[in-house]
Amino acid sequence: MTAAWTPLGDPTLGTDHEEVGGIWRQRTGLMAIVAIHSTALGPSLGGTRFKPYDSVAEALNDVLRLSKGMSYKSAMAGLDLGGGKAVIIGDPAKLRSPEFFKDYAAFLDSFGGRYFTAEDVGTSQADMDELGRHTPYVAGRSTEVGGSGDPSPVTAYGVFRAMQAAAERLWGSSSLSGRTIAISGVGKVGSSLARLAAAEGAKLVVADVNQAAVDELVEAIGASPTEVSEIHRTHCDIYAPCALGAALNETTVPELACEAVVGAANNQLSGPEMADELARRRIAYVPDYVANAGGVINIAYERGGYDPEAARAHVGRIYDTVLELFAEAQASGQTLEAVADRTAEERIAKAARRS
Repeated sequence: MTAAWTPLGDPTLGTDHEEVGGIWRQRTGLMAIVAIHSTALGPSLGGTRFKPYDSVAEALNDVLRLSKGMSYKSAMAGLDLGGGKAVIIGDPAKLRSPEFFKDYAAFLDSFGGRYFTAEDVGTSQADMDELGRHTPYVAGRSTEVGGSGDPSPVTAYGVFRAMQAAAERLWGSSSLSGRTIAISGVGKVGSSLARLAAAEGAKLVVADVNQAAVDELVEAIGASPTEVSEIHRTHCDIYAPCALGAALNETTVPELACEAVVGAANNQLSGPEMADELARRRIAYVPDYVANAGGVINIAYERGGYDPEAARAHVGRIYDTVLELFAEAQASGQTLEAVADRTAEERIAKAARRS
């Protein structure tokens, strides 16, 4: 049974969402929320985040922010998809079971195709394959079952292309050779991004709570390690937040020593005012939902039969999108974030008027 959920904690969230639903199953311990921000452009797509939130309010605020970001991401990527997101509250190491995912699949079914899920923090491709045994509303499954496989390398490629575009506008060349890039979070996306940048001659500084992931990049590409608490202070050309959100906040932004921020993490800004603060400090911030759209683009190409070459070509056009944002921002005097928000909102509103 799906219960109605209303925004808790931050009263500004959720008022523009189409639908928010929650579920609790005693027998499996499933407690989940799905937020559908918009289906104006098409069915909503967004991953399932699985983590032990401190409260339902925290989880709800997270899913509302993330789902809205997915709407903007798909709109800016030129996809005919809306924005949605799911969160599961709990410890994935303790709750995973076939029965658990069967219950979750039934919850996804209750939205009747208005929401498709995919892998996110705390969930894996194996989880998506398991869900796919019980519901059709799953994307990003393994290639063995007809999916597009791990989206991490493609996501990293999109961020890399966004970095190249920023370099073109800031320094007159898209090459990252000789540039110093500091990456906070070198999981699957961050490590792939580090390898792409190193292959072009960039100098890498990396940090992660997982020391083994850092050590691997030190050995493989000659990256310089630093502490997670220090990575944002690194003197560099580009700072890339690739871990969890709110990395750009009142504490970290004044300490940045970079010329651009281009990363893979979602919701990098702790609040919209941080975009203005970055601009005031003359730091170019490429909106996260523009830079990290490679994964959702790749998954979108599963519809009608996956074409990896077409998907990668589409991801590569993130470069052009970022150049267009820079040009419009310069002409209008607005931040890149403001221009991207307006562009996404206009596309969504136009589609909504047609429906």
